[in-house]
Amino acid sequence: MMGTVMPNPNVKGPNNSLLFITQLVYLLHGLSIVVGLMTGATIISAFLFGWPSIIAVVLNYIKAPDAQGTFLQSHFSWQIRTFWYGMIWTLLVMIVGVVLTPFVIGPFIWLGGFVVLSIWVAYRIIFGWLRLRDYRPVFSN
Repeated sequence: MMGTVMPNPNVKGPNNSLLFITQLVYLLHGLSIVVGLMTGATIISAFLFGWPSIIAVVLNYIKAPDAQGTFLQSHFSWQIRTFWYGMIWTLLVMIVGVVLTPFVIGPFIWLGGFVVLSIWVAYRIIFGWLRLRDYRPVFSN
């Protein structure tokens, strides 16, 4: 039937506690984004260095083995990669900004880079959470 999503018979369903943990991780990351919006911090700095996201990443690593073989495996991978790619790109923006500061464009690199990274992080958390709400993997293999 068109428009109906059929579950993959090769993928087992997760237990409710693992589904709760996955939602909690998105909630914690979302809280970091809100903290970044509501305080003097940037979204990306609150996401990478705020306690909600640190707790979320620790939960990801502890519970990721339990998600193997379920549709939540893609969510755990998505959440972990969002954090670490955000960290790598933030460090690159910071390094390039420092190197280019004597040429006066360093602060603009920081500003532009942090704005783009903040939008990227918010997109990934919102997109993943919406897919979870529909009980779907973030991406198809």
